[in-house]
Amino acid sequence: MEVPVLNMAGDQVDTVNLPPEIFEVEVNVGLMHQAYVRQMANKRVGTHKAKTRGEVNRTKAKWYRQKGTGRARHGARSAPIFVGGGVAHGPRPRKYTKKMPRKMRRAALRSALSALAADGQIVVVDEISLESPQTKLMSAVLWSLVEESTALVLLPERDENVELSLRNLPDARYLHAAYLNVRDLLSFDRVIIPLAALDVIQSYLGTENGAAQDA
Repeated sequence: MEVPVLNMAGDQVDTVNLPPEIFEVEVNVGLMHQAYVRQMANKRVGTHKAKTRGEVNRTKAKWYRQKGTGRARHGARSAPIFVGGGVAHGPRPRKYTKKMPRKMRRAALRSALSALAADGQIVVVDEISLESPQTKLMSAVLWSLVEESTALVLLPERDENVELSLRNLPDARYLHAAYLNVRDLLSFDRVIIPLAALDVIQSYLGTENGAAQDA
């Protein structure tokens, strides 16, 4: 798939062929969903907890005598049926982590990138660099590239000037290409990929390296 290469002003300066083994594979929606669910589950801390009737700070003395009051028998005010009592079958601390083989995770990334490329949501630029952090200038760059669309900017490596410039923009976010994930890819209207970041993606998702290692 041949796509134009733009500069920071939005002008075409070249063309590039996107690797077909990454950007033209058959889209597997179920696999992308599984990768997304795993990613969101692994973010959960799992520290939720409700106190049982044995853990609430209430007296354990019998509330009133067993017989003769005309009321139902009760042993303590900490029972779950009373306000301020314990919680029956409430949440307990647990782990929500899910496992997914690396081969499947990378296949999900290829599916997501292929879906974006097929819909024309991939924007390739020659480079994105700033001499100093300038949010206003970065906003103008994004406008020239994607106009009013939300954008995910992939960076080949850490670039403090670009990162600080993007941090305050509500409709844009940066992500290092080595930390590519399905959730971020599918959360934005456009994915801006500098040529250097494209090389990073190809290094672990391409046929020569990533796919061969997965096999």
